[in-house]
Amino acid sequence: MTEQEIKELVSRQRKYFQTGATLPVNIRAAALRKLYAAISKYEKDIHEALRKDLGKSSFESYMCETGLVLEEISYMLKHIRRFAAEKTVKTPLAQFHSHSCQKPSPYGVTLIMSPWNYPFMLTLSPLVDAMAAGNTAVVKPSAYSPHTSDVIRHILTQCFDPQYVAVVTGGRAENTCLLREHFDYIFFTGSQAVGKEVMRSAAEHLTPITLELGGKSPCIVDQTANIKLAAKRIVFGKYLNCGQTCVAPDYIYCHRSVKDRLIKEVQKQIQKQYGKQPLNNPNYGKIINEKHFDRLLGLIDGSKTVHGGSSDRKTLRIEPTVMDNVTFADAVMQEEIFGPIMPILVFDELDEVIHNINAMPHPLALYFFTSDKAAAKKVTSRCGFGGGCINDTIIHLATTEMGFGGFGESGMGAYHGKIGFDTFSHYKSIVDKKTWLDLPMRYQPYRKQHEKMIRFFLK
Repeated sequence: MTEQEIKELVSRQRKYFQTGATLPVNIRAAALRKLYAAISKYEKDIHEALRKDLGKSSFESYMCETGLVLEEISYMLKHIRRFAAEKTVKTPLAQFHSHSCQKPSPYGVTLIMSPWNYPFMLTLSPLVDAMAAGNTAVVKPSAYSPHTSDVIRHILTQCFDPQYVAVVTGGRAENTCLLREHFDYIFFTGSQAVGKEVMRSAAEHLTPITLELGGKSPCIVDQTANIKLAAKRIVFGKYLNCGQTCVAPDYIYCHRSVKDRLIKEVQKQIQKQYGKQPLNNPNYGKIINEKHFDRLLGLIDGSKTVHGGSSDRKTLRIEPTVMDNVTFADAVMQEEIFGPIMPILVFDELDEVIHNINAMPHPLALYFFTSDKAAAKKVTSRCGFGGGCINDTIIHLATTEMGFGGFGESGMGAYHGKIGFDTFSHYKSIVDKKTWLDLPMRYQPYRKQHEKMIRFFLK
């Protein structure tokens, strides 16, 4: 799409939104049902596209992508009337006789920019929230996952007129053109570096934004943890989607006394979950492209590798890899890994863990395996992070009852379920003042007796 075409697209959406066509709840619900039917119809095509882009199995594609989007639509359809209704709030005595309410209203024309690692779910899930709230949307999927982007374009083009929901494909040139336009809300999921550019562009129009970024999410394992279960759940979370998950455990921070046991159990679990030859496992997945493949290989220190480390350039696969005796000075600890490499660091005291985590940029997620409830409360209270789990990984984002989002360097804002509806809504505060009574105390000239009444009302 050219810059002029993008400009015209945004203009058409703005004109369409201003007609009020997206406001009726029945229209929003009908659009969501139409999208649900299309996703169900093209499920095999979606899964095949995900296999081509990321090597995902059909099972994983449904569990982590299409199933989660369908769940989000179902949740919105169930609750949309309640979410969209005006909420009556208490009116203070000073405003007698009035009716006060909060009215959820859509922002207008929204831009949704999505990444390549979960290209279907991270595009469609925020779109569902935006549509449920009554907005129009321009969707920009990643150029790194072209097969999934094509399926998204096909589905959305078939379902909706582009003045309501439009898809813009392409790379940096299209991203730049989109960010020059005046949107009413921008929702971005991706890297911190690009997130900063999005924020700069949004500032030109004072456009509100949500940034879903990433970071080095720690996974703490203390001496009271169930090591066998911890290893099982850590291996699942770390190597899901070949490690290309924004909330994957980036590194393991293990108590020195249980480190060797944990490594042995992790090795067992890798073999149990991925087989003796993971590079030949059709359900394992692959690295998105050669650029990231080479970057990841550069993070593997052979002298510290205690499991895996092998790779296949033809298939862009890297074995589930474990590195021991890692320190914060190692290359693998200088950036978000975003791949199947598990560095293991050790600690002696929990206060040391809290201090070191808080000295780093705030992570998107934090995981803590422990049987000590007091320790869990201490870590979750004192460490800064977006969200996380006690004695599990990943699963906190797979619920419509809680918002998912970052904190500080890992992002701002949240979505999923009601919080997703709120993200794409502006709540207007409205007072409906009755006309049959008009108290004189607020008008000049001010009088002593009026001051007494004001003090009475505003204590």
